[in-house]
Amino acid sequence: MGLRLGTLSLPSAVLQSPMADCSDLAFRLVSRRRGLGFAFTEMVSAQSLLRRGRKTLDLLKTVPEDRPLGAQLLGKDPSRLAAAAARLADLGCDLIDLNFGCPVKKVVSNGEGAALLKDPDLAERIFAAVRRAVKVPLTVKTRKGFSDASGAEAVELARRAEAQGLDAVTIHGRTQKQMYGGSSDHGAVALVRRAVSIPVIGNGDVRVPQDAVRLREESGCHGVMIGRGGLGNPWLYRRAELAWEGKDRDDREPDRDARRAALLEHFDLEVEHCGERLAALNFRRIGAWYTSGLPGAKAFRTGVYATMDVKLIRRMIEDFFGAAPADSVRTESVDKSS
Repeated sequence: MGLRLGTLSLPSAVLQSPMADCSDLAFRLVSRRRGLGFAFTEMVSAQSLLRRGRKTLDLLKTVPEDRPLGAQLLGKDPSRLAAAAARLADLGCDLIDLNFGCPVKKVVSNGEGAALLKDPDLAERIFAAVRRAVKVPLTVKTRKGFSDASGAEAVELARRAEAQGLDAVTIHGRTQKQMYGGSSDHGAVALVRRAVSIPVIGNGDVRVPQDAVRLREESGCHGVMIGRGGLGNPWLYRRAELAWEGKDRDDREPDRDARRAALLEHFDLEVEHCGERLAALNFRRIGAWYTSGLPGAKAFRTGVYATMDVKLIRRMIEDFFGAAPADSVRTESVDKSS
C-alpha cells in the first residue's frame, strides 16, 4: 500500500521516523535492505545547516541506494528555515519535514520543536515562508499538544499547515509534557485526520506489526511512521506494511541468526561510512538495540564498552549470538513481493 505526498509517490505507507543519534546512513541502509520504503536523515538544525557546519553536513550523507530520502529541519525563524529548506532541496532531498514535535527540554526552552505548538501564528508564518522557498513535498511532524491533552493544538496546527500548502502532517499521540511516558493517543491522530484533507501520518508506540494495524484502525490515518520500535528491528517496517495489508505471515521476532546477520551488517556499514573509531563508539548503543532482552545482553554491553577494536567487536557479535535455537523462526528475509 503506497502513499502520495505532494508530487512524491511512496512505495509504502510505512515510514521511518527521523531520530537524532539513530537514523544515520547505516541505520537507513540496513532497514531499506529489509523492506523499508522511505527514510529520513537525522534531524538537522536550520542554523547549523546555513553555517555549513561539518557535523550537520555529515548527517545528510547519503548514497544512491538510500532513496527516496527526506530530511527534517529544526528551527523557529521563518526566514532561516526557508533558506535552510532551499539548501536541502538543492542537495537533492526528496521531501522536507519541519520538526514541531521534539519534546527535549533544551530544544523546547529555545522555542523550537514542540514549543511551536504554543504559537500557531509563528507556526503559520514558518509554513508560509518554507512553502514559498521550496517546490519539493513539505510536511510537518508534531505532537497532540504541548500540555493540552485534548488534541486541539494539533488540530489547529494541522489546519494552518494545510492552509499554507503543506503536503502532510505527522501526529505523535503524546503531549510535550508526557515526553515518552504513558501511551500514545490514537484518538488525537483521529481528530486531526477528521480536521484536514491532506494526508495524516500516525506515530507513536508501533513496536510490533499489529500496532500499525491498530493505529490505522483507531485513527483512520493514511500512513504510519515508526520511531523507537525500529531500533534493532529493521524488519519491522516491511512486516508492519504486510500486517496493514493483512499479509503478515509471522508474528514472532526474528531469530538469533537473523539478528546476528543484521547486527554484523549494521556494524560493517557504520565502519564503511563513519570510520572505525566512530563506528566502535556508535556500536555501544547499536549493540544494545539488537541484544535488548536477550540472555547475556548486559555482559555483552559491558564488553563492547571496553573496546574500540572493530575485529574484536565482530567476534563478540558472533560469540554472543552463537547457534539459533531449533524451534526459532527465521525471518531475516521478508518477501517484498507479498
